[in-house]
Amino acid sequence: MMMKNTGLGLRRSVQLLALSLPLLAAAPRWVEAAEPAAAVAAPILSPNANLLLQGVPPVPQALADAVGRYNDFRGHSFVDWHPKKREMLVAHRKAGGNTSQLFRLSQPGGALEPLTDAADPVQDASYEPRQGRYIVFARASGGNEVAQLYRLDAASKEPVLLTDPDQRHAMNGWLHQSSQMLVTSVPLDRTAQGGSRAQVMTELWLMDPEKPSAKRKLAELPGGGWGVGAVSRDDKRLALSEYISANESRIWLMDLATGEKRQVLPAPGEQLRATHAPGAFTPDGKALLVVSNRFGEFNELARYQLADGRLERIATGVPWDVTGASLTEDGKRLALQFNIDGRSELRFFDGRSFKPQPSPSLPSGSISAASFDPKRGELMFSLNGAQGPNQIYSLDAKGKIVRWTEPYAPPGIDTRRFGDQQVVRWKSFDGRSISGLLSLPPADKFSGKRPVLISIHGGPEGQATAGFMGRSNYYLQELGVAIIQPNVRGSSGFGKTFLDLDNGYQREDSVKDIGALLDWIATQPGLDASRVMVTGGSYGGYMSLAVASHYADRIVGAIDIVGISHFVTFLNNTESYRRDLRRVEYGDERDPAMKAFLDQISPLTHAAKIKKPLFVVQGKNDPRVPYTEAEQIVAKVREQGTPVWYLRAENEGHGFARKENQDYLLYATILFMQQNLLAKP
Repeated sequence: MMMKNTGLGLRRSVQLLALSLPLLAAAPRWVEAAEPAAAVAAPILSPNANLLLQGVPPVPQALADAVGRYNDFRGHSFVDWHPKKREMLVAHRKAGGNTSQLFRLSQPGGALEPLTDAADPVQDASYEPRQGRYIVFARASGGNEVAQLYRLDAASKEPVLLTDPDQRHAMNGWLHQSSQMLVTSVPLDRTAQGGSRAQVMTELWLMDPEKPSAKRKLAELPGGGWGVGAVSRDDKRLALSEYISANESRIWLMDLATGEKRQVLPAPGEQLRATHAPGAFTPDGKALLVVSNRFGEFNELARYQLADGRLERIATGVPWDVTGASLTEDGKRLALQFNIDGRSELRFFDGRSFKPQPSPSLPSGSISAASFDPKRGELMFSLNGAQGPNQIYSLDAKGKIVRWTEPYAPPGIDTRRFGDQQVVRWKSFDGRSISGLLSLPPADKFSGKRPVLISIHGGPEGQATAGFMGRSNYYLQELGVAIIQPNVRGSSGFGKTFLDLDNGYQREDSVKDIGALLDWIATQPGLDASRVMVTGGSYGGYMSLAVASHYADRIVGAIDIVGISHFVTFLNNTESYRRDLRRVEYGDERDPAMKAFLDQISPLTHAAKIKKPLFVVQGKNDPRVPYTEAEQIVAKVREQGTPVWYLRAENEGHGFARKENQDYLLYATILFMQQNLLAKP
C-alpha cells in the first residue's frame, strides 16, 4: 500500500506473482487444426499473424459475430491529477482501439484528448508536479515488462525516451521542491554473462526528465523488491520499502543529501515477521504514516514518530485490510480504502486526530482507486461493479459527487440485468472455512442445474474481488454457465495467517481446497457437478493443471493461462529480479529436499494423470512464466494421448493486453467450453 499525496503519489507496489524456464525448440508457425479446412462449410475467422495455434479448431465467423458485442466494454482508469488545473490523466481504450492509452480529461463529462497512440498499452503516468508542463509515462514492449520511461511535452505528441533499454525502470514519485523524479532500475538477465544473474541490485536515481543525462545515482540496494514510499515535504528524507514476501516487508529512511539509510521498521534487532508499508510523511515532517499487520491479522494504519521511533497504532474500527490511502496536502483529511470480504470500500477520517468522519453516500460499486487533488482537496474515486466497467467520480469538500466518465457498453446489452456476485463458503479438508464469489446465469433465461466454471486467481497472493466480469458475462448471459471464483488458502484479504497457509511444503493444501469446492458443488441443487471446468491464470494456471491431475474424474476439462507447470524449472528461469522473492513463497529449489518436493508436486511430473481435454494459453514474451513452461506441459500431456489445444501470442507477455488477441482467445474458449462443458455427459 502506498499513500497517494501529490504528483505520482508514490503508488508503486512490488507485484510478485512468480513463474519460469528457457526456450524449447520453436514450434511451427501454424499447425493445422483438428479438422481440415475443407470440412468447414461456414466462413471462418482467421487468427491474426501474431497468434500460433495448435489443435485449436477454426473459429466460425458466425460465432465471432454473435459474441462480438461482449468484446467491447470500455471503462476509464484514473492516472493522475493535474497539479494546477481541474483536469486529470485517464487510461482508456478508444473505440476501435487495441490497447489502453493515455488521455487528458479537462472537465467532468468532457471529450477525451488523446496523448499516446501506440501498439503497446500505457497506464502508468504522471504530470510534472509543479506546473504540469509535461507528462512522464512508462511503457513496455510486447508484454516483456521491461518498462521504459518517456517524457511527453505539452506542445508535442512525440515521446522522448529517458531511460536505458537494457534495464527495467519504474517511476517512484517526485521531490516536492523541484521537478526531479525518483526512478528505480533493475538489470535484465539478457544483459548478464550466461543469461542469468546470481544477484540483483536495484539502483535508485534522481532524474530531471528535461535533463535525463544528468541523473544522479542515490543508492544501490540489494535485491529486486525496493521502492520509494514517500518523500518528506522538505525533500530531505525518503521512506523506502523493501519487499521480502507477502507477509514481510521493511521500511528504511534515507538521507537524500548523503545517501545514508537506516532500517526503522521493524526496528534493528526486533525479531518480527510482519508487513510494513510506508505512506505519506505528515505535513509538519514529524511523522510517517505506515500500514502494517504487526498488530494483528490485518493491515492497519499506524503513525511512526521520527523523533523517538515510537509506532502508534491507529484504531479505525474496521477489522479488514487497509489497501489504499490518500491524505490532503494540508493533512486535514484522510481517505482510506478497506478490502471488506472482497469488496473495496471508502472510509473518511480526520487527518490529524484520525477520528472517523461522516461518509457521504457514494454510488454502488467497488472502489478501485481514490486520490485527493493537491490543489483543491477534491477526492477522485473510481469504481466498478457487476453492472459496468470502471468509471471515475469526484467528491468535493462540501460532499458533492460529480461523475467524470461514463462507461461504454455495446448496443443491445443492458448491463443493468447483470447479477451481483455473492459470497459463498465451504469447509475444506481440515475444517477451515474457504470462501469464493459465485455468479449465476439469469434465472428467467436458464433453468435446471447449471454447468460450472471454476476460475482461480493468480498470485498466489491474489484475491478474487467483486467487480465487473467483462467478457465472462457471455458465459453467464448467453451460455448459462455459473462462475465460481474461489479464494483458496494463500489468498490475500483474509488475514496473515490465512495468507501463509500455502507456503513451501503446504502448497497442495490449496489444491485440496478446490477438491472441497467440488464436494460443495455436488450439494447445490442449482449446480451440475457432472459438468465442471477449471481455469486460471499465472498461479491460477498452475492450480488448473494441479486440479486436472488430482481430480481428473471430477472435471470435464481445464484451461491453463500463463501457468507454472514445473516449480523447479520456473524458479530456475523466471527473471532474476523476481527469483528470490518467489523462493520465499514456493521454497528454495537449491535445497535438495525442497527441490525433490517441488518436483514431486509439479503438474509436469503428473502429466499422465491429466486425462480430460486441456487448453493452454501463453504469451511468447512472458518474463514471469516463460513460454516454455507452457510448451513442456503441452508436449508431455499430448504424449499420453489427451487432447490439448495450444494458443500462443507472439506479441504478448504475462496475459493478453491487446484486444484482438483477447477476442480470439474468447472465441476459442467458447469452442472449448461448447465441446467439453456444455455437452451433456
